[in-house]
Amino acid sequence: MTTTPEAQRAEAVAVDAPPRPARNTWRRFRREPLGMAALVVLVLLVITAVAAPLLADHPAGYGETVLAPPSGTHWFGTDSLGLDVFAEVVWGARQSLLVAAAASLIAIVFGTLLAVVGAYFRRLDAVISVVVDLTLSLPILPLMILVAALVGPSTVTIILVIAAFSWPEVTRVVRSQALSVVRLPYVDAARLMTGSPAWIIRRHVLPAVMPLVLVSVVLTSSRAVLSAAGLAFLGLGDPNTWSWGRILYEAQQAGAMSTAWWLPLFPSLAIFLLVLASTLLSTAYNDARNPRRNKP
Repeated sequence: MTTTPEAQRAEAVAVDAPPRPARNTWRRFRREPLGMAALVVLVLLVITAVAAPLLADHPAGYGETVLAPPSGTHWFGTDSLGLDVFAEVVWGARQSLLVAAAASLIAIVFGTLLAVVGAYFRRLDAVISVVVDLTLSLPILPLMILVAALVGPSTVTIILVIAAFSWPEVTRVVRSQALSVVRLPYVDAARLMTGSPAWIIRRHVLPAVMPLVLVSVVLTSSRAVLSAAGLAFLGLGDPNTWSWGRILYEAQQAGAMSTAWWLPLFPSLAIFLLVLASTLLSTAYNDARNPRRNKP
């Protein structure tokens, strides 16, 4: 069977075509053992949150055994109400990850839009920069406590409060990359081809800053978990749902933080694993997408 010259050229192009950047990044990322371990930990936490009803009954009411240490019956022990701490940690993963995902999504979308719009329209950039610098200079934790206390504890309140104080960091990081992109020659050529700034931002600026956005998603989520746990530990979390911060709050209210070591240990380990895995994942991904540090 003979092939035409056109088919031969097509095969040669297919063979010689360089791999896509995303494929190169994934290949480099797989060589990072800490990054892969962090990815596995995050996937397991997400699976735990999704499958919480299958892993443990929802902790409610009162139990028969109060402040029992970890055993075969209760893997993480019981709290001052006799509730299973393992069930509280499992169901707390659902609430903690929900708050982290929702708050980081709002902060990422709002912060990225302000960053790219400010980078493209230089007159707006000065105003946005002043607002970002002013917001970052404020004492974030006291303001979050004040707003959450005034509005009232609820899941929606916690999400909005965390998002409201998280977007400036996203804007600052993405803005630095967007400023270098809008000065490139192909963006100037796009301005000559079309008079639509929205099309240029969507077609050229956003794809260029997307790697930084992905890194910001992971880091912002981990900070959101810490903020939500801190607010819940202060009694400003949603009292109708379990979270890792609420477990610590209930242990502190019962005066069992020092006597029942298992009560603060397991929710703190869950928070620590999530934050550590997020940090390692973002670092490994940033190294993998940088061709200067990793050759394909």
